[in-house]
Amino acid sequence: MFPSLETKYQRFLELEKQLADPEVLANQKLMLTLQKEYGGLKKIAASVAEYHALVEDIEAAELMLEEQLSEEEREYTQQELNSLKARMEEMSVELEDLATSGDSITRGGLIMEIRAGTGGDEAALFALDLYEMYSRYIDIRKWKKEVLDYQPTEMGGIKEVIFSVSGEGAFHELQFESGGHRVQRVPETETQGRIHTSAATVAVLPEADEVEIEIRDEDLQIDTYRASGPGGQKVNKTESAIRITHLPTNTVVTCQDEKSQHKNKARAMRVLRSRILEAQQQKQADERAEHRRTLIGTGDRSSRIRTYNFPQGRVTDHRIGLTLHKLDQIMQGNLTELISSLLEFDRQERLKRID
Repeated sequence: MFPSLETKYQRFLELEKQLADPEVLANQKLMLTLQKEYGGLKKIAASVAEYHALVEDIEAAELMLEEQLSEEEREYTQQELNSLKARMEEMSVELEDLATSGDSITRGGLIMEIRAGTGGDEAALFALDLYEMYSRYIDIRKWKKEVLDYQPTEMGGIKEVIFSVSGEGAFHELQFESGGHRVQRVPETETQGRIHTSAATVAVLPEADEVEIEIRDEDLQIDTYRASGPGGQKVNKTESAIRITHLPTNTVVTCQDEKSQHKNKARAMRVLRSRILEAQQQKQADERAEHRRTLIGTGDRSSRIRTYNFPQGRVTDHRIGLTLHKLDQIMQGNLTELISSLLEFDRQERLKRID
């Protein structure tokens, strides 16, 4: 049993008692905060409780076998014990995963930002390809996606797209997609067939709610302006676009996808909370003089994490040295092998550091 999981289990039991306390129930803000923490620990608590029950059942079965039993009773008890021990082996893997995943496995939602990098129109087209690739994977996993801001270019690509993803395991699986993504291919506009290299950046932010990140109105500077788009599209006659600046951290978020100023503000606030939470997590990690995750999860958007080589039909993840000659499948959203390899690498790295 991992001490870190036992600690979280005891905290879950403590929260259970607190949430039944009349004083807590009378304090709505405190209750919401505790409910948020309680919900995040529920999955871990269920696994630890099952582990404890298995230990007790195995001990009881072993004691029973020491007693004088009929041949039929002994055979039944032995079968039961074998079944319990097999489940215990399965549980050990589950508990390992929970212990090595940190808080990512209990966090469901995320906000992903994809931006065109170097490479002009080709970079914008590649950013669109990445967005469509992740959208297909989200559909395969049956998660929910909501576009928060979408800025197209005149050539049919995207300058930037921001969207939320919710569903069990979404953040856990997509957390390592942050960084620079490079593409090598012949652009449609290239008449001489020369291979060009361009790039896009991806940021995966844990989605924060109002309980987790509290933002005071006096800390915000809110500006409105008219939304604009390529070719005269989405040009509003009213100032519905929103720019929010969080003064203490100088974090700036813009949103112009909706024609409603109110909706744009609500969406911008969601992105703002997530960016502030990510910055806080990064600061805490830096203070501990270690990466927020392992080698593959530093989240540095300036670092190149992956190359998509179209002429050779391959994708290479530079962090773990993995090359897959399945580019067509991957661009269609079949990311399971790639994501599983990253998660397993991270798991092994974390196991080395667990006592």
